[in-house]
Amino acid sequence: MASVIWLHGLGADGHDFESVVSELNLPASLPIRFILPHAPSMPVTLNNGYVMPAWYDINHPDLALGEDEAGIRASQQEIVKLIQQEISRGIPAERILLAGFSQGGAIVLQTGLRYEKKLGGIIALSTYLPLKSSFAQEVTTNRNIPIFMAHGSFDNVIPLHAGATSKKMLEDAGCAVEWHEYEMAHSVCADEIRDISLWLERVLN
Repeated sequence: MASVIWLHGLGADGHDFESVVSELNLPASLPIRFILPHAPSMPVTLNNGYVMPAWYDINHPDLALGEDEAGIRASQQEIVKLIQQEISRGIPAERILLAGFSQGGAIVLQTGLRYEKKLGGIIALSTYLPLKSSFAQEVTTNRNIPIFMAHGSFDNVIPLHAGATSKKMLEDAGCAVEWHEYEMAHSVCADEIRDISLWLERVLN
């Protein structure tokens, strides 16, 4: 048995990836529990203070500027609680994976690479590494776990270069990143879902 905690993006909710889970078409011989949490609703500064589901606030179009460190770390702790919940259910930490899209992807990179116990892997989609200045000091042995990163070449929300720069920073820190680019915008495509499915089978078998 394994568990995948999958985080949605800004303005969405936990139901956003329910259809993707079914489209993975994973074999019955690979039992996985998918946990799809909802982000809390909060005012998002960049969206004129409009209240929406968000893992943290966004203050600037350049995601590296004015980062909401307190919000990012608060969401990190909430995901740690979900990991602990799975462990208490009898799932070993090495069989727990974190997945996320956009803001959710930033939180799974933030959480997974700083978590104290060895996890099974990270899936980071159309996203970037947050709080880069503290990464080198805070990364744990999880730098060695498998990481699947994917990005759309036409992404105008989180530009491709933001994902590629994060990928390079992870690789420079010794992380094992499997990188994929797709001809898509800020979204998920069929080829990507197929590649995630193959990656999950490989990592969990």
